[in-house]
Amino acid sequence: VQLQASGGGLVQAGGSLRLSCAASGRTLSRYTMAWFRQAPGKEREFVAASSRTDGGTYYLDSVRGRFTISRDNAKNTVYLQMNSLKPEDTAVYYCAADAYILSSYYKDHTMYDYWGQGTLVTVSS
Repeated sequence: VQLQASGGGLVQAGGSLRLSCAASGRTLSRYTMAWFRQAPGKEREFVAASSRTDGGTYYLDSVRGRFTISRDNAKNTVYLQMNSLKPEDTAVYYCAADAYILSSYYKDHTMYDYWGQGTLVTVSS
């Protein structure tokens, strides 16, 4: 599956952005989908996941209640709606997919087989 992320940009603190990750080559419903982010000088960090097995969603504690991951299987696209953005949310955001990952590994970026290119989100204070 090929993934194409988009939707990043510059936004003021408190604002919103919606990231999109369009999949091609395979049906999105086959995969657990996730968003990760990487700030300069930091390791890649789990943000959110949408499970293909139980339909559940999983979040980094610091974004829970502000970010929402969703998928539109008809459009073969997964979204990350980001509200109440903070300067510390500034990072390059990546979407990832894996067909076989177990829930205990959702937060481990090394376990995902497929990645989109990053999209930069900059939140100004």
